[in-house]
Amino acid sequence: METRWDFRVRPDNYTVNLFPFAKTLSKAYRDLIKNKEWKNLAIVYEENEALIRLQELLQDPLMQEKKRKVLVKQLVPGQEYRKLLKEIGRAGVQNIIVDVPTENIISFLRHDLHTIDLEEFQYGGTNISGFRLVDDSAREFEDISQVWYSGALGFGHRKTKDKTHLKTEVALMYDAVKLFAAALHELDRRGQDVYFPAISCDTEQPWLQGNIIVNYMRMITARGLTGEIKFDRYGFRSDLNLKLIELTHEGLQDAGDWSVKAGIKITGNTTKAIEEVKASLKNKTLIVTTLLNPPYIALKEGANLRGNSRYEGYCVDLIEEISKVLGFKYKFREVADHTYGKRNEWGEWNGMIRELIEGKADLAVVDLTITYEREDAVDFTMPFMNLGISILFKKPSRKIPKLFSFLSPLSLEVWVYMVTAFLGVSLFLFIVARFSPYEWTNPHPCDPHPDTLENQFTLLNTLWFTGGSLLQQGCEVTPRAVSTRVVSGIWWFFTLIMVSSYTANLAAFLTVQRMSSPIESADDLAKQTSIQYGCLRSGSTQAFFKDSNIPTFKRMWNFMESARPSVFVDSNLKGVERVKKGNYAFLMESTSIEYIVERNCELMQIGGLLDSKGYGIATPSGSPYRTLLSSAILKLQEGGILEILKQKWWKNKEKNCIKEEASLSGSASELGLDNVGGVFVVLSSGLCMACLIVVLEFTWKLRKLPSEEREPLCVEMCREMKFAIMCRGDSKPVRKESLPPSNSLSLIQFSSLGNLNSKETIS
Repeated sequence: METRWDFRVRPDNYTVNLFPFAKTLSKAYRDLIKNKEWKNLAIVYEENEALIRLQELLQDPLMQEKKRKVLVKQLVPGQEYRKLLKEIGRAGVQNIIVDVPTENIISFLRHDLHTIDLEEFQYGGTNISGFRLVDDSAREFEDISQVWYSGALGFGHRKTKDKTHLKTEVALMYDAVKLFAAALHELDRRGQDVYFPAISCDTEQPWLQGNIIVNYMRMITARGLTGEIKFDRYGFRSDLNLKLIELTHEGLQDAGDWSVKAGIKITGNTTKAIEEVKASLKNKTLIVTTLLNPPYIALKEGANLRGNSRYEGYCVDLIEEISKVLGFKYKFREVADHTYGKRNEWGEWNGMIRELIEGKADLAVVDLTITYEREDAVDFTMPFMNLGISILFKKPSRKIPKLFSFLSPLSLEVWVYMVTAFLGVSLFLFIVARFSPYEWTNPHPCDPHPDTLENQFTLLNTLWFTGGSLLQQGCEVTPRAVSTRVVSGIWWFFTLIMVSSYTANLAAFLTVQRMSSPIESADDLAKQTSIQYGCLRSGSTQAFFKDSNIPTFKRMWNFMESARPSVFVDSNLKGVERVKKGNYAFLMESTSIEYIVERNCELMQIGGLLDSKGYGIATPSGSPYRTLLSSAILKLQEGGILEILKQKWWKNKEKNCIKEEASLSGSASELGLDNVGGVFVVLSSGLCMACLIVVLEFTWKLRKLPSEEREPLCVEMCREMKFAIMCRGDSKPVRKESLPPSNSLSLIQFSSLGNLNSKETIS
C-alpha cells in the first residue's frame, strides 16, 4: 500500500496507491490556470518525474496554439533559487507553478503549503494558491490531529502554532490503514476467514488471500482524512475532491473546491476576497510607468523638484484620487524608450507594456489606448476616458470677399440664363405687341379717324419695361392687350421668384466669411494625394489603420506606409508642429485634438470619429489590483471627479479659441467695403456712362443748330453747365434747328381730295 506518487502508467495487480493519480492532479492545475486566466506562466521543477505529473497542463490546447506563454525551468541540485527567479522575472512571467521535493520547497514557501507558517508572506502582496487533499471537515480529523499533536510533542518535536496541522503523508497513511481495515471487515462480513501464515523474508511465497484483499480494497468505497477513497478500473485514485486554498492577511483560507467532473467551483466570498486585496494595498508603494505627454503627464516648472512633485497633469491627479480611495502610495517613473508599447514581428514588446510584462512596474498610466493586442499581454481597467481617432488640420485662411461678391448668390450659369431670358422675353413681347391689334393706338385722341396708329412697345421701350420689372420698378409703358398682359404677368412672376431668391441668399454671402477647407472628412483625405497625412509611430492609431479591413482606411494605410519622406512622427508634439507648417493632416485621438485646438486657434478638427475606444490603466497580466482600480475609476466617474479633472486640464484660461470664433462671427454681420465694393463700382460705371451719353446727346443736338447761331462746342458746353448749376429756372428759349441745304426746294402741296393731314415733301 503506497502513500506517495507513483509514475507508472499502470500499477501491478498487488499495489494500492492512495496518492492522487498524476493525470488527475494535472487536470486540477489546468483548471486553476484557466480560472485565474493566466496568459503566461512558468513551471519550476526539480525531478524529471514532475513533467509526467504536469503532462495534462503542458498539453493544453491554448499552449499548443501559443495563446498562453509557458516557460519551463528545471532546478539543478545545488543551484540558488534566487538566480532562477530573476531569470523568470526578466522574461516577464509572474505566475509560477512550483513542483519540487518537500525538503526543498522551504526556499520557496516554507514547506508543505497547508502545514507551514506563511505569516511572512501574508502582507507582501504575493498571491499564493494551492490545492489541499486533507479534508478538515472529516469526523475524525479533530481526534487524529489531537493524537498526532500529542505524539509529536512526546517524541520531542517542536511545538507548532496550530495543532490541527496534519501532513498529507500522515493523512494518507491513516486512510491506507482505514481502507485495509474496511477490506478485512468486508471479508469478515461475507463469512470469509482470513489466515495470516508465517512470512519469511528469505523466500518469495505469495499470500494466498492477498489478491482477494487487494481487489476488495479497490472495489469498496471509504471516507477518510483525504475525502472519499475509491479507485477506477486500473486501480488509480482518479475520482477525488481537492480544496482550493488561498493566502490572505488572515492566513490560508478555503476559496473553493475542485472535482474531476465539476472542475473548479469558487465558494469563497467575493466581497471578502476583494477586501483582502484592498488590505494588501494599504501603505504599499506601486511603481507607475508613464511618459511625458501634456496634459496627461508633464514636467512642472521649477527647480529642485524631486520624485512625484516633478510631474503634473490629468493622470497625476487621477492616480492621486485613486490612491485616496484605495489607500496606496505610488511613485512615477518615465519609461526608458519613451514609447507606449508595440509588439514586433518576433512577438517582443517595447515601451510601457514591456515594463509591465517584465515586472518593472505595477501600473502604466498615460493616454494608453485599450487594444486587443495589448489586452493579450497585460490587463486593463475600465476606461477612464472615451474617445476616437480624428483628424487634426490647419485652419484655412479666411476667404477674402471678391470685388463683385454681390454676384455670388447666383452661379454664372444662372446669370447667363437670366440675361438670356431678359433678352428673349423682351424680343418676344416686342413681337407680340406689334402683332396684337389692341396695342396700336391713336396718337391724336381728338381726331376720331386718324390715318396712322402708334405702338408704344418699340424695341427700346420693351427693353425698358422688362428691365424695370426685373429690378422691381415701374415705368410709363403699360400693356393694353390681353396677350401682352399675359406675357408681362408671367415675366413679373419670374422676376419675383428670382429677385426674392437672390435677396435671401445675398444676405448669407455678404455677412458670413466662409473658410474653404480642402478636406472635410477621412474620405476626402483618402481620395487626394496633394495633402500628406500620418500618425504616431508605434501607437494604437497606427495599429488601427494597419489592421483595418475598411477600404478607405486600407487605402490610407498604403499611402502612409509608402510615403517618402515618412509621414509617421515620434511624438504628438512633432505631429502638431508639422500640421502648423501646412499641407499635412495628423491622425490622433480626439481628446488630444481637443486639448491642442483649445491652445492653437490656427488648428481645427476635421470630421467626426473614425472609431471608438478608451484610455485605461494597464496592470500586469493577472494582477489582483485591476478590479479595485476599476471600481475606484467608476466611483470617481459617478462623483463627477473625472469631468472636473478634464475641465481643469483641457480648458485654456489664457486663450479661448471658441470665444474668438464667436467674436469673429459676430463682427461678420457688419458689411465692409470688401463685401459691397462691387456695387459701388457698378454705380460709378453707370454714372460715367450716363455722363458720356449726355455729352454725346448734347453734341448731337448742337450739330443740328445753324452754324451762325452756335458757338464752339466747349463754349456751348460751359454755358449749358453754368445754366444747369445755377438752377435759375426750369425753362429756356427754343433754339431752331437749321433748314435743309439752299439748293433744295420744299413745296407743300395740298391734295385735291382735301386731305389736310397727308403731307408730301418734294426735294
